[in-house]
Amino acid sequence: MEHTCIIYEVKDGVATITLNRPDVFNAFNDPQSYELQDALKQATRDKDVRVVVLTGAGKAFCSGQDLKAIKDAKDRNLADSLHKRYNPIIRAMRKMPKPIICRLNGVAAGAGCSLALASDLIVASEKSSLIEVFVNVGLVLDSGSSYFLPRLVGSAKAFELSTMGTKVKADEALKLGMVNKVVPHEELDQAVQEYVEYYKSAPTKAIGLMKKMLNKSFNSDLDTMLDYEAYCQEIAGSSKDNKEGVAAFNEKRKPVFTGE
Repeated sequence: MEHTCIIYEVKDGVATITLNRPDVFNAFNDPQSYELQDALKQATRDKDVRVVVLTGAGKAFCSGQDLKAIKDAKDRNLADSLHKRYNPIIRAMRKMPKPIICRLNGVAAGAGCSLALASDLIVASEKSSLIEVFVNVGLVLDSGSSYFLPRLVGSAKAFELSTMGTKVKADEALKLGMVNKVVPHEELDQAVQEYVEYYKSAPTKAIGLMKKMLNKSFNSDLDTMLDYEAYCQEIAGSSKDNKEGVAAFNEKRKPVFTGE
């Protein structure tokens, strides 16, 4: 697929996906949603990709749905739009067996907020903010926010943020557990790169399995997770990275993981 609304780049084991509609703060139109689906599929399939960075061009991360792009659409079915455009993105992100780092460079609103929260790690600029803006246009949470938000901040705070459309600035988002790290804007790239350097050299298969385990744990009891841990550990134990890790430990050297 030819990309006109995003930029997809792969270099040194890192896939960088940049939402690229800066004139509308990277708001989603139909092409951008389908292009992002395509980019996530490419990153998942590419064996050379060990980590994904998701960010926005210009001053914003993503301001959600581009309302101007749909203002002339008659009888637009919002449920159909979610099933075809947004839900496949969120599912692809959570099922991707590789870490996704959100480089939160500015505002993340509505579906853009959901997109950030669906990432595995969020490194935020001090100038960034998150806002569940749906209520301001008489809509409800979508694109996974009703799932991610209460798990991150608790049900009472999630109710407040979603029903009042409260903007959460970066420093507060860190206190609430919505982001992993906040840095001065000029240090954002460096902070993201520190995570990238770790994950592109880490045991990718084990990390992918742990991502699946943590996802499953939200809706499982202890016995289920104990059994699933044993299942995943057997898979990890047969990986090349496990053999390399054990060998490096015995040889008192740093392991060189290949992600296999």
